[in-house]
Amino acid sequence: MSAKAGEPVAMTKKSAMSKKEQGQESIQVVEFVLGNEHFAIDLFDVKEVVEYTTITKLPNVPAYVRGIIDLRGEITMIVDLKHRLKITEKSNAPLEASRIIVLDDKIATSKMGILVDDVTSVSTFEGPQVDYTSASVNKEDSAIIGIIKRMVKVKEKEKNELIIWIDLKQLLTDIEASA
Repeated sequence: MSAKAGEPVAMTKKSAMSKKEQGQESIQVVEFVLGNEHFAIDLFDVKEVVEYTTITKLPNVPAYVRGIIDLRGEITMIVDLKHRLKITEKSNAPLEASRIIVLDDKIATSKMGILVDDVTSVSTFEGPQVDYTSASVNKEDSAIIGIIKRMVKVKEKEKNELIIWIDLKQLLTDIEASA
């Protein structure tokens, strides 16, 4: 199940705050796939999801910067998140089936999008579903906030599906510092 390109993905912040005021510790995330693994980023870090379009390569940039696109008249830098996170697994889908998650202006210093294999959903998880303790095996990798556990049924058996929750703000700090 893919999110449709061009659809707005964020709920109003007011509705999210009212849940916190009620004492419910819930998080809202955009789920996506890189290789064979599931990842998530904070919903409010996302402006929109768009279909893949031709990316113009730039000279003298880090390898994970794929290039730029013209998104409705605005030049937007595209970061290959799979390359940045050193994920070597290839997707079975062609590059043209990829999605670009356009980031909200408040978290990046310039217009930016991240290239992912697919966007699967926008989801809400409760606090007990997130494991913060095992998030970062490598203490140098501070971009992982936690591991989200979701129960799924596979052939009449329930099992935990693990989703890696990424701190995009921290990842962008690393990217902007090295760029």
